[in-house]
Amino acid sequence: MTGTPPLKRTPLDSTALAAAPIPGAGADRDAERLARATISMVVEPGDLRCLGLTGRLGGVEFLDVLRRHPDLRPELAAASARLAEVEPERTLEQAERQGIRFVIPGDEEWPEQLEDLTEAGELQQRGEVPAGLWVKGPLRLDRLGRSVAIVGSRSATTYGDQLASDLAAVVAAAGHPVVSGAAFGIDYAAHRGAVGAGAATVAVLACGVDRAYPAAHRDMLRYLGENHAVVSEAPLGASPFRIRFLARNRVIAALTRGTVVVEAAVRSGALNTASWAERLNRVVMGTPGPLTSVASQGVNQLLRSGAATLVTGPDDVLELLGSAGENLTQELRAPEQERDRLSVPERQVLDAVPVLEPAPTASIAFVAGLGAPQVAHFLEGLEERGLVEARAGGWRLTERGRA
Repeated sequence: MTGTPPLKRTPLDSTALAAAPIPGAGADRDAERLARATISMVVEPGDLRCLGLTGRLGGVEFLDVLRRHPDLRPELAAASARLAEVEPERTLEQAERQGIRFVIPGDEEWPEQLEDLTEAGELQQRGEVPAGLWVKGPLRLDRLGRSVAIVGSRSATTYGDQLASDLAAVVAAAGHPVVSGAAFGIDYAAHRGAVGAGAATVAVLACGVDRAYPAAHRDMLRYLGENHAVVSEAPLGASPFRIRFLARNRVIAALTRGTVVVEAAVRSGALNTASWAERLNRVVMGTPGPLTSVASQGVNQLLRSGAATLVTGPDDVLELLGSAGENLTQELRAPEQERDRLSVPERQVLDAVPVLEPAPTASIAFVAGLGAPQVAHFLEGLEERGLVEARAGGWRLTERGRA
């Protein structure tokens, strides 16, 4: 759960900021969108320096820096070298034909909770707010303020698969859209559970939204793109490089109100998502697994360290996601038994009454450690409850009393 503190502002930042316009305030939205689409295509997802400057300067100004001063920093040179390879206008047109939109800060649909990434620092040299998000599907991103991330192992067990599906179904039906990464295992189970409940779910990918990854989930991703939403920071056609999954995880954590980890090995991308959620002051939750299960070692350690709150079902998740006083769960209690309604002295007497051979009141009083008159009174009350019966020679338990 450790990482590097947020980047300090450099001379380049402060100099450029002096004359920088506020993105979206009086700036040409079309020019800003085109600039940010270009940045999305030439800058790697989660690139700290480039995205940090994009957020501070605005897309148009930062793109001008890339074109005119690529030698200022190695990151700028790498991004600038890609400029000749991309055709942002054509890409935006292709996206529109495919029903894909590019959402940027300042749009009504932009999820404002992503802005928290500006103060969240970095993990594995990834961080900052995306230049924009490519979105396919009718579900608007500004409807995700109450959403919850459900993430976990790709090699899920039957236990984890069922648990993730059930959690997703209930919390999504309660009005908390489920966000996950469309991967094998827990991710797929979470999407399946939400869809099965007829509730909203969003897949955040590490590749372009026009690609199906993993390929085995093509039908599911097509369905989400037609009825819910598929989202990516990476541009159209982008491949799912391993480093892009780390960048993707911060988007999942930032979009949602809380993250639930269902099964995670010691080396698991889900733990990276949980780390981002912790940095963003989101609710971090985990479902415990068997001590003998390798698939649960990571989440069990997360719980043991206190970095996550243990949840045992959807009611626990809803309580943690809700406002103060909402969805409070009842403390688990065993079913009340007949003996639970007795006073302590009455239980003493009942414990002293024999099962088979009747015993006199004096004998029962001796065993119970109480006075005979008091025991005689208690025995009459226990008889009225049907727990003891008077027989020749004294008292014994009834079948109900033995139970």
